[in-house]
Amino acid sequence: MLISELSKRTGISAHTIRFYEKSGLIKGKRDEKIKSNKYFHYDQETVEKLELVKDAKSIGFTISEISQLMDAWYNNKITVTKKLAILDEKLLSIDDKIKQLKGMKKMIVQFKKDVIEDECW
Repeated sequence: MLISELSKRTGISAHTIRFYEKSGLIKGKRDEKIKSNKYFHYDQETVEKLELVKDAKSIGFTISEISQLMDAWYNNKITVTKKLAILDEKLLSIDDKIKQLKGMKKMIVQFKKDVIEDECW
């Protein structure tokens, strides 16, 4: 399939798919029989990889992290124990972010209180 079909199937824009390809997350293949264009063609495996990327991004993995893990994870080159360790590490990272956000929220609530009470400088 061409990039437009891949985009429709995955719900990911063609621009983003090209970015993922440049980042090494996926690879298109040229049809050697066709010499008149340089279009890339994609298969079902690419659809599955893009779904994995979308899922990983939705739970907080960065493109860099996904890139480092993609091949090993997708091709079962890492153990279940290692996969669980990676997910546990991400959970800890999310907990840290939640803690930071709660601190920020507390500060904003205090600033708001100061404004209401006309105690800001």
